Amino acid sequence: MDKLVIQGGVPLTGEVRVSGAKNAALPILCAALLTPGTLRLQNVPHLRDVTTTLTLLAQMGVDVSLDEKLGVGLTAAKLHNLSAPYELVKTMRASILVLGPMITRFGEARVSLPGGCAIGQRPVDLHIKGLQAMGAQIEIEQGYILAKAGRLKGTHIVLDLVTVTGTENLMMAAVLADGVTVLENAAREPEVIDLAECLNAMGARIKGAGSDVITIEGVDELHDATHRIMPDRIEIGTFLCAAAATGGNIKLKGTRANILDAVIGKLQEAGAHVEQGEDWIRLSTNGSLKAVSLRTAPFPAFPTDMQAQFMALNSVAQGTAVVTETIFENRFMHVQELRRLGASIEVEGNTAIVQGVSALQGANVMATDLRASASLVIAGLVARGETVVDRVYHLDRGYDCIEEKLGQLGARIKRAH
Repeated sequence: MDKLVIQGGVPLTGEVRVSGAKNAALPILCAALLTPGTLRLQNVPHLRDVTTTLTLLAQMGVDVSLDEKLGVGLTAAKLHNLSAPYELVKTMRASILVLGPMITRFGEARVSLPGGCAIGQRPVDLHIKGLQAMGAQIEIEQGYILAKAGRLKGTHIVLDLVTVTGTENLMMAAVLADGVTVLENAAREPEVIDLAECLNAMGARIKGAGSDVITIEGVDELHDATHRIMPDRIEIGTFLCAAAATGGNIKLKGTRANILDAVIGKLQEAGAHVEQGEDWIRLSTNGSLKAVSLRTAPFPAFPTDMQAQFMALNSVAQGTAVVTETIFENRFMHVQELRRLGASIEVEGNTAIVQGVSALQGANVMATDLRASASLVIAGLVARGETVVDRVYHLDRGYDCIEEKLGQLGARIKRAH
């Protein structure tokens, strides 16, 4: 099993290019199921979850082609298999996103209940309730969602909770439905906007993406389109945290403004200097950082996917920070590993109290989920001596060549088997 070996204590400096967003790419890949035409995607990140999704689509009968510039062509003209099996779905919750497109275009779907990171309950009942409201008949049998429908009917759906994949699944189902669908309490994440822009390029009629009310006017069919995947805001945030924690000075290229305001605000509060252009961000620090308290919440508030990385930064900042996690109940699994490196963290329920220490010491640690592993890498970059992060397959699910990019910024990091 792969591990990362890090010799810490080196400030990150230099420039690196950001990859496309995993959380935008996965639903957009599934959107290819909505048309017999070809969907051409640019800036697709090279990640395990993307490979899994492409394998799943190919197994259904989607024609998949790759080019040397991280471009993917997808043609779902003829599907011979309307099933998403457990073997592929178990590693990745986002595979539930084939459900909406399959049922709206083909009238049936068989999708395994999903797996993914062990960070807490992410129920799919909101997806199911929404599809049932549009006229689908759905049963759960032996761990599979079995769905059937004639043409779905547009309707008014109020989501009980803000759910990103639920919003995306129902939005995709609604684009080919008969009539108008209104999604209230919709997720407002930039990745939802990116999916809506891709669907509109394919001929859909979607208004309001990025607000909490999305209106979709159903059309008879979608067509060929080309779309560029947005930059990965969590990768941007992770690299900015790593640079701040190590006392570095980096420039990230291929970024976009306004998709990370809450995170940049917290970095500035901690004492980092941040400059932004249209497609770049520069972060520099002059000396010590101040601990910053934060509370995770749906976009545009502070993202749960950046909580662990800020915990690593707060571990070596001056003062005490209170970190409150409101999205996932198991999202403090990195705490005991950070403690192994010398961090001073106490957990009470869904709150962690982080007391900054003057230095971390290298140690052997184990990744438990995707973002936890990123926090351990940041802590390893800061720590004195050698840190070994085991089980980095979690990291490969969401970060494109992270050790190569960190190496470009001067980190002493290598992958070992």
